[in-house]
Amino acid sequence: MRPKAGRVMDIAAPLRLRVDRDALRSNWQALDRLSGTAACGAAVKANGYGLGASLVAETLAGAGCRDFFVANWAEALALAPLGLTVSVLHGLRAEDLPAARVGVARPVLNSPEQVARWRDGGGGRCDVMVDTGINRLGVSVQAVGEGLLDGLEIDTLLSHLACADEDVPMNAAQQRAFAGLAGRTSARRMSLANSAGIGLGADYHFDLTRPGLALYGGVPRPDMAGHLRQVGIPEAQILQRRRVPAGETVGYNATWTAPAETEVAIINLGYADGYRRALSNKGAAVVDGLELPVLGRVSMDLIAVDVTALPDLGEGDWLAMAYDLAEASALSGVSQYELLTGLGQRFARG
Repeated sequence: MRPKAGRVMDIAAPLRLRVDRDALRSNWQALDRLSGTAACGAAVKANGYGLGASLVAETLAGAGCRDFFVANWAEALALAPLGLTVSVLHGLRAEDLPAARVGVARPVLNSPEQVARWRDGGGGRCDVMVDTGINRLGVSVQAVGEGLLDGLEIDTLLSHLACADEDVPMNAAQQRAFAGLAGRTSARRMSLANSAGIGLGADYHFDLTRPGLALYGGVPRPDMAGHLRQVGIPEAQILQRRRVPAGETVGYNATWTAPAETEVAIINLGYADGYRRALSNKGAAVVDGLELPVLGRVSMDLIAVDVTALPDLGEGDWLAMAYDLAEASALSGVSQYELLTGLGQRFARG
């Protein structure tokens, strides 16, 4: 029977991104401990780094997180039903004023123009970003000293580290510049450290840290690896199991040749889903701790996996991909951030 015109059938996706909520909570708790006396917030921008912003924020709020950061007002409005304390990192365009006046989030003001726009729009509680050297968003330290922020009702004064994942002199220079602003504004809190910044130590924590990548199992600094667990696990269904004779090839450009007769599973996953071509002949699926190598090129919608060791796997079965972010980054040469946020919309998330 054909569906009625205009009706959308509910069909289960052949891809799912499993979110380990226990690992997510554990990571936040570990980062909260590492933050010492500072409160620990959470960056949930980019749809919770690709894992689902509402799912992530609700889970972290249950763990005790009280400060959440998104990039823009569309992201803030999407979280409004959860009733959380949200700050919008990209500040306040003219077209954002109606959303900002609703009061679902605080703007992080980033320029003299945004400061003026907020004042002219009626003001109220806000956050402010100060540029201490990254030269992206933020008002200058000099402008703060000259009174740009006088009279503003500032909750949190923020800055952002450029090189916290490296041990370079710029970290200390930014910390000193930011520390020099203590008591020079009405801000009740100061916040500098991102995920990697937490690992730099207590001098960088101030009153509030705001991790992102590390919450989701990324490792921003090698010395933090032992505290963090993988959160997002891509899984895909087997479409077909086939036998490839010795000497035959698999996939585009014939980059893998069977050294012996090999049992191969073709699964519903590819670079259109964010599983990078750089993992061709390098990635793996995992079943009960057993790694099953990816064979040949990752194509747009399909990859091949060696399942010779598991004769019972067949059409419709699910395979979890090996996707520890630090390890996948080392294999592919792609940053942990891109591997995580690049996972596509064809995944069912949960």
